[in-house]
Amino acid sequence: GAIYWHHIFYAALVGGLGSLLAWRIMRQLLRDAIPSANLIAFILSIPLVILGIYCIFPHPFYDPDAVFVILLSVLLLLRLERKNFPAWQTYFAGILTVVTLFIKQNIGIFFLGTLSLSLVILIIVNLRRKETVKGYLLLLAGIVSGLAIGVLIVHLTAGFDNYWFWTMVYAKMRRAPSWLEMFSVYQDWSLIIWILLFGIGALLLWKNEFVKSWKVALALALMSAPFVWTVIYLFLDADASERAERLVGVFPFIMIAAFIVGIFGLKQIRGITSFLPFILIATLHGVFLSQQLWGSTYAVWSLLLILFAAFLPPLFRLSKTGSGRWFVSFAYVAAVCFLISGGFYLYANERLDYVSFDDGEMAHSKLPQLAGLSMRGSFIPDFEELVEYTNREIPMDDGIIILPGEDLFNYTTGRKPKFSVLLFDVTNNPLSPSEILEQVKARDIRWLIVKNELEIEVDKTIDNKDQILETLRPEFKHIESLNNYEIFRRKLPGETDDDEDADDADDTDDSGNSDDK
Repeated sequence: GAIYWHHIFYAALVGGLGSLLAWRIMRQLLRDAIPSANLIAFILSIPLVILGIYCIFPHPFYDPDAVFVILLSVLLLLRLERKNFPAWQTYFAGILTVVTLFIKQNIGIFFLGTLSLSLVILIIVNLRRKETVKGYLLLLAGIVSGLAIGVLIVHLTAGFDNYWFWTMVYAKMRRAPSWLEMFSVYQDWSLIIWILLFGIGALLLWKNEFVKSWKVALALALMSAPFVWTVIYLFLDADASERAERLVGVFPFIMIAAFIVGIFGLKQIRGITSFLPFILIATLHGVFLSQQLWGSTYAVWSLLLILFAAFLPPLFRLSKTGSGRWFVSFAYVAAVCFLISGGFYLYANERLDYVSFDDGEMAHSKLPQLAGLSMRGSFIPDFEELVEYTNREIPMDDGIIILPGEDLFNYTTGRKPKFSVLLFDVTNNPLSPSEILEQVKARDIRWLIVKNELEIEVDKTIDNKDQILETLRPEFKHIESLNNYEIFRRKLPGETDDDEDADDADDTDDSGNSDDK
């Protein structure tokens, strides 16, 4: 039913399982490739306690869910490859990889596209080596079958043309950044320093012909510099946003380093493992299509740590040392740095700095549907006042439109939406104010609720609430002013606004709050 606790349970459960999958993937990648593989995999998985897929934004959402399916798919692919690809398991694993595409398109397209390309390359390589390609063909067959099943389901329900327009064309039109913007993550000047230090460290490992421990230590210390810098910076700048920039800036460094090391690793192609760094790098760029580096990283830290683990075996082979103790130290330093700087990042809630949730006294919902929901400020009591009013004054079958939107309203009240748009945000609302008015008339929307103060700070993604209200206002009569909501009812034929009601409704300041509140 309409209860809140399972949202919390779901985010916690899937978040924990995501970290578990990431740990198992790292074990598979490092197994038989580097000494102390289990220990290193465990060390690198520890930061996911605070940077897991649901840790930064702990609410059921499609980005973490898409990453979860990717983690499950990658683990299955690595395990099946070790077992020489059992037929039916391999085929259904191929189908599973397609699921990500239907959860979040930008993530799924890049993941599925690079995976399919990698499989084609592996088939060509194995044919030239005169080795079996059965497993890779089965995976491709599963991918094709999964796509066919998905397209058929969409065609029989929403309609494929409709689906394609709203999930691809419209999304690209409203939110997709330019390629220049997406690759702006590499414009940070400090990247030159980190890559240079990484290159010097790799060169020291490569030229360490006599296996001198101090050279290995120095090389790995140089490679650790970007991670250590995120911790050092905590003592240099108290600004939480600047601290977070240093931490998030590790993404492009690891991607460049993994790409370079991965290129050298292709000299000895070892199945899907050899192409995994490129698959993950491409997937991360697909993620950045949404909100670029700063806004899109909250659900993909597990992919970054797997990427980090993926370039350890090539580095180990480069070092010509039979001991893995230095690489344990390298992993330990990186993990500790991620824990410390990631902990500050999580505590500061910088990823959620667009939300006003840290002012005022803590309020707890008294509604049974929202038991467990807590937030500072008056948003929850104000919302509960709205629920009480609508339950008392507005018939259940009457159509309601809320500006700019209230996510919990229909969920909490059990009302069936009568209007096609529930959030008047640039990513959700395809209608102009005049088209909204036409839909209001066509769908017999009888009530208009306007929210004054918003949890989300003013930004460019919110449509012009005032412009929409100005267009709709002549059709509605102001009925009631609640603490944070204005209630309007559709005018009856021949009905006009009372002067007092009209003055109350129009007497608002620029922030959307009534002057008398």
